[in-house]
Amino acid sequence: MRDEICQQPAAIERTLKAEWRHAEKLRAHFESNPVRLIVLAARGTSDNAAQFGRYLLEISTGIPVSLAAPSVFTLYDAHVNLKDAVVVAISQSGESTDTNLVLERAKTAGAFTIGITNEPESSLAKLAEHTFLVRAGKEKSVAATKTYTGQLMCFYLLAHALGAPLRSEDLQHIPEWSNAALQLEEAIRERAERYCFMRHAVCVGRGLNYANSFEFALKLMETCYVVAERFSSADLLHGPIAMLEQSFPTFLFCPPGVTWKPMRELIGKLQSIQAETLIITDKSNKEAGTLKGNVRDPLTIPAALAQRGQLPEELYTPIPYVIPAQLFAASLAEVKHLDPDRPRTLNKVTQTL
Repeated sequence: MRDEICQQPAAIERTLKAEWRHAEKLRAHFESNPVRLIVLAARGTSDNAAQFGRYLLEISTGIPVSLAAPSVFTLYDAHVNLKDAVVVAISQSGESTDTNLVLERAKTAGAFTIGITNEPESSLAKLAEHTFLVRAGKEKSVAATKTYTGQLMCFYLLAHALGAPLRSEDLQHIPEWSNAALQLEEAIRERAERYCFMRHAVCVGRGLNYANSFEFALKLMETCYVVAERFSSADLLHGPIAMLEQSFPTFLFCPPGVTWKPMRELIGKLQSIQAETLIITDKSNKEAGTLKGNVRDPLTIPAALAQRGQLPEELYTPIPYVIPAQLFAASLAEVKHLDPDRPRTLNKVTQTL
């Protein structure tokens, strides 16, 4: 798992370089064939990537996005009107039975189908009309890391194809920022010791980093056997915050931009109940480094990721920001003397209906 985490900058760069021309080709297609609706179908880590895709696509293109409920197709055999829609199936292996069935039904219903997968010879790649390939190489650890960030990169490419004002030269910064995030590895190893006996936790994100709260929690659950809940800062305040108390572990993604204000307000509430709070941020969020009290020294990526312009400041933070979370899960598993590559009762490919 740790080796594959460290492979991410190179894998992301390969994906961007190899798939950009496909995005350009698709952009020409969609200019002539406008899209009224996008539907994303996935499970597990890929479903977390789809959560990111929903925010990115709606923010940058204005096209409404729905997250598919595969059981509607697989268990209830419902016939959904997907004419003129784009349906995207996301799967690391490309062999997820239910997401592939959603794609097959969508194709029959008149949708334009797209696959995002790491396996070029998979069933998904053969079924979709267009495929974005994650160029991550073989992923051996059961806990997906480099395929998750590769899927996020593919969503940037899909956003460009759908008309978003995303430029290749801006996306090219993401591999270098991901490499900067890896510089926190030793600090995270040391920090994980403190959480050796952690049995429960809360992971919080907002907006474009909401998906990372799901992915961080999933990694804690599957590699460290921690009961980890995940929320947006708004949803946490709508009731679940009542379960938090002194020393309760809370992990927050805190980029600059529009999400910082509500995250800062949440931190104030966490301070008032003395919850154990650890935040992930970067150098461009200068206020995050001045927090005191029960907020542990932030895990600050040594790079300024904020963007200026018509798109959100934090647009390119999700990939670099999840890397410290992945490293934390890997380090905590080691502290707990667990093998993150072989979680109990799990296999690399999960097939469900």
